[in-house]
Amino acid sequence: MTLLRFVLLFFLVSFSSLAQKDYKLWLQYNTVANSAIATEYKNTLKGIVLLGNSETIKIAGKELKTGFSDMLGNIPEIKPDIKGENNLIVSSESNLNIEIKNELKSDFDKINDEGFIIKTVSFKNKKQIIITGKKDVAVLYGVFNFLRILQTNKSTKNLNIVDSPKTNIRILNHWDNLDRTIERGYAGFSLWNWQKLPDFIDQRYIDYARANASIGINGTVLTNVNANALILTPQYLEKVEALANVFRPYGIKVYLTARFSAPIEIGNLKTADPKDSEVINWWKNKSAEIYKRIPDFGGFLVKANSEGQPGPQNYGRDHVDGANMLADAVAPFDGVIMWRAFVYSEHDANDRAKQAYAEFQPYDGKFKENVIVQVKNGAIDFQPREPFHPLFGAMPKTPLMMEFQITQEYLGFSTHLVFLPKLFQEVLEADTYQKGEGSTVAKVVDGTLYQNKLTGIAGVANIGNDLNWTGHPFAQANWYGFGRLAWNPYLDSKTIADEWLRSTFSNDKNFIEPVKNIMIESREAVVNYMTPLGLHHIMDTGHHYGPGPWVSNLSRPEWNPTYYHKADKNGIGFDRSKTGTNASAQYAPEVEKLFDSLETCPEKDLLWFHHVPWNYKLKNGQTLWNGLALKYQEGVNQVSAMQNVWKKTEKYIDSERFNEVEMLLEIQYKEAKWWRNACLLYFQQFSGKELPDGVEKPTHTLDYFKSLKFPFAPGNG
Repeated sequence: MTLLRFVLLFFLVSFSSLAQKDYKLWLQYNTVANSAIATEYKNTLKGIVLLGNSETIKIAGKELKTGFSDMLGNIPEIKPDIKGENNLIVSSESNLNIEIKNELKSDFDKINDEGFIIKTVSFKNKKQIIITGKKDVAVLYGVFNFLRILQTNKSTKNLNIVDSPKTNIRILNHWDNLDRTIERGYAGFSLWNWQKLPDFIDQRYIDYARANASIGINGTVLTNVNANALILTPQYLEKVEALANVFRPYGIKVYLTARFSAPIEIGNLKTADPKDSEVINWWKNKSAEIYKRIPDFGGFLVKANSEGQPGPQNYGRDHVDGANMLADAVAPFDGVIMWRAFVYSEHDANDRAKQAYAEFQPYDGKFKENVIVQVKNGAIDFQPREPFHPLFGAMPKTPLMMEFQITQEYLGFSTHLVFLPKLFQEVLEADTYQKGEGSTVAKVVDGTLYQNKLTGIAGVANIGNDLNWTGHPFAQANWYGFGRLAWNPYLDSKTIADEWLRSTFSNDKNFIEPVKNIMIESREAVVNYMTPLGLHHIMDTGHHYGPGPWVSNLSRPEWNPTYYHKADKNGIGFDRSKTGTNASAQYAPEVEKLFDSLETCPEKDLLWFHHVPWNYKLKNGQTLWNGLALKYQEGVNQVSAMQNVWKKTEKYIDSERFNEVEMLLEIQYKEAKWWRNACLLYFQQFSGKELPDGVEKPTHTLDYFKSLKFPFAPGNG
């Protein structure tokens, strides 16, 4: 019996320690293995001086103790004041010694309220490291940044970091429903256990806030954009208040989705007309009720008149009427309205890619100052690759907020390794030319192109209650990378991948370099085996799992893949040039000219903008058919190469995560072949051509692939 107990105890302890690695995300705080670096850290970090006693400063102190204990094996002496040298002084500006404050004055002038300073200074002729900022939350951001320096084994000598976020609102959009299902969520159920709230505070809520604060995320929308009005009732607002109280010390504001018809559904009104005085007063009273409970409530995110959601157009009004009515309701409390531009209608015969621009661009300058229009990165819907949305740069008098999707709705769910910061970077670096060359999307988003004061980036969250939060260990990197790019849209995805790998797994360069290459190439791989050369929206119906280029029977034309690829005996692709729908004209003239010509259009966007003959010669001399087939094969080969690289990493990391990723890569490889085979068999009907040398022949028929059904695929919400 004693032996059995010992074995069980050993198993539980072992499982717990392994499981923790998955759970701890990029905050592993692994022991510093390099003895020279560890010695440097211990010599420069003899004591910790925490000034101030707010909850946020206490959290910062606790984080430092955890980090030092785990990484260095000891916690430096905690001192009440600055004595001796090589102390780490952690304080907001207001609590700093006047001498230090004066020395840092020029640095304080460079930062905003969330910016931080990490600097080696001399105080009374003794070296000290200062972590400071104007507000306590800025200090917390600085502490996490400092711990990242240790995690990535960088030097702590002569530090001089002055950094501020470039956007105001850095927010996760949870598509979580009140029944805990998650629309397009692939990592379990919702974190928010509404049944147990407000009295039961799950440790996960605290760990969620901590993880977000570590990458500078400062807001969370708790509920699905396909909103449920019940969240605005007192029964649920009490629960939202409990979460807000947990998140507040971490600098995270809570936002909610507002169902436009809420005045009818929970307010007993006969209308939700934004011009109706009773409706206007209802929203004002509801906002006041929320702010009384949650004084720092961020505001509302609204999906209106899109995909069946109610909105102002139901009453003959427009988006400006709806957004401004809500903006007036939250304005007395400094609240914000994030109004989504994701709109398209089955009653509009226009190219779906044109509809958001056509609907919103004429409203430029008409929204209230506390309204920010939230625009998806591309004009269709989070495809593996889309050209940047034409609205970016086209509304100079209106703040536009980027909406990225972190969850992989169209990128293999949480079974495919796809490093999304590479996608995000591609979009942010795209040049709109709206004020000449260099008018990048990033400059639109951070407000510098048109001097917009209200700025933001949203990410549709990939977080669920799975042990590892995101379903795939590498999907954690997409949450991490989103936060880093929301803070600084000019960061390079290679830098982000390097940071994440070092913080999450190991600092061994023999692990870092090959795995970083996998991450950087992974997005292009998924484009190749799913939607090469500008193909888009060819996934299967409803669940969006797997290929379905043959789908043509859905009630709305723009829901059908055949609407987008338009394959026929003459060629393939959607003509959005001036000879087609003229969607290219929604861009600045320089970009329009680039996209409009078959000769100058980048091949990565070719079939997005042009219907191209099967015999058209690509830049590499291949025909379009051969080039398309070879791209599909290249994607499969890239996944195979990823598998081979990963197999060599086993000695560098824990067996649990190694095995997890190995199994998931096998799924990805099988599904990459599925995409290649199904798509090429389908398109081959129209091209009438044989597969070129180098492309594996399918082992199943097209009818077989068409027959596959997935009634319980995750993520339908």
